[in-house]
Amino acid sequence: MRIMIVEDEQALSDGLRFNFEQEGYDVITAPDGPSALELFKDVSQPCDLVLLDLMLPGMSGYDICRTIREADSQVPILVLSARTLSEDKARAFDCGTDQYMTKPFELRELLSRVRNLLDRRPLVANSSSGTIANGVESFEFGNVHIDFTTFEVVVQGRTQSLTTMEVQLLKYFVENEGRVLPRNQILQDVWDDSSGITSRSIDNFVMRIRRLIEPDPADPCHILSVRGTGYRFVANP
Repeated sequence: MRIMIVEDEQALSDGLRFNFEQEGYDVITAPDGPSALELFKDVSQPCDLVLLDLMLPGMSGYDICRTIREADSQVPILVLSARTLSEDKARAFDCGTDQYMTKPFELRELLSRVRNLLDRRPLVANSSSGTIANGVESFEFGNVHIDFTTFEVVVQGRTQSLTTMEVQLLKYFVENEGRVLPRNQILQDVWDDSSGITSRSIDNFVMRIRRLIEPDPADPCHILSVRGTGYRFVANP
C-alpha cells in the first residue's frame, strides 16, 4: 500500500514517513500542491491513500483535494490540519475529504484511521470481480441509477462520481430503506465510530448526496430528515 503525504513542514513530513514505513507502507511525500498532483498522476507509483495538509504554499489543500477528486473519486483522502473550525471541516468534506484530523494529533489514532480507510476501500468495490459487499451492485429509483461498482450515480443521463465514503453512506441508506437511522447508529455502522466524524459531518455528507440525487435538495423526498434523530431513505415517496 502506498501513501502520499502532502505536508510542507519537513520535520513533520519526515516523522510521518518514518512511522508509516515502520508499519509496512510505501510512502511518497510532497511539500506543495503542484508536486503532489504531479506525483499523483504518475501511474508507475499509484497512491492508495492521500494524507493532506490544508495550509500549503502556492496551492491550498482544498484545491488539491478537489483536483484529486476530479481524477479519482475512490482514493481515500485524510486531511491532517491545524484548522479546527467547523467551517474548515465542512469545506474540506465538500471538496471530497473522507476524514479530518486536527493537529496536534495522536499517532496511534492516525495509524488507526489510515488502516480503517484502506481496509474499507476494497469492501465497497472489487475491481477484479465487479462485486461489492452484500452483493449489491446497483440500485435504481426515480431518475436515479447508482452503480456501486464504479462509484457513479446517473441522474437524468448526467453521470457524477462519488467518493469512497459517499458510496458507503448511500449504500447504507439503500440497504436500510424505510428505516429511521439515528446519527449515532450511522456513525457506528458506516464509520465504525472511530474516525472522529461528528453528527455535523454526517449532515455535510447527506447534503452533498442530496445535491446529487434529489430533484429539489432544499425539499428532499428521498433522504428525509427525522428531527432530533437522524435520517430515513425512501426510494419511492
